[in-house]
This record gives sequence, C-alpha cells and structure tokens, in this order.
Amino acid sequence: MPTVVVRHKVGDIKKWLDGHQDRVEIFGPNVPSFKTFQDTDDPNSIVIVAEVNDMEKLGAMMADPQHQHVKDKHTVLEPFTVSMQVEL
Repeated sequence: MPTVVVRHKVGDIKKWLDGHQDRVEIFGPNVPSFKTFQDTDDPNSIVIVAEVNDMEKLGAMMADPQHQHVKDKHTVLEPFTVSMQVEL
C-alpha cells in the first residue's frame, strides 16, 4: 500500500478543518488512514499524508466532478501536488 503526500491550498482554513468528516467519508473506501498537516509559514497550505489502496482510484476520486461541491464548501484550491516515496 503506497503512502502519498498531497499538498494544496485552501481559501479558509477554518472551513476546511470543519470539513474533516467529509474527507473521511470521501477518502474512506480507498484511503484507510491519513494525517493532516498545516504549513508553519502559511496557514492556508495543507499537506495530507495518506495510505492509499489504489492510486488510480485516488486520482479518479480527486478529479471526480461530483466532489466539486465539497471542494467548494471547504474552500479547496487547486492544483493538488501528489508525491510518492522514492525507492533508493
């Protein structure tokens, strides 16, 4: 199961934090666990570290227009930057 780091900005950190349960429900089927971080120099910059069952499903979920209303509600700003661990 890959671990990914997802970075994006939000327009209003309080609204975004209040949406935690929505993220749990949307991510749930494909992301069994995730941790949320906030940049120390930019309170509206968010990092999520997640364990992912299927990367293709994660990409589809993030791009799914049916989730746009949730993104708007929680002031999610695109683009998303998704990073994966490099095997050395």
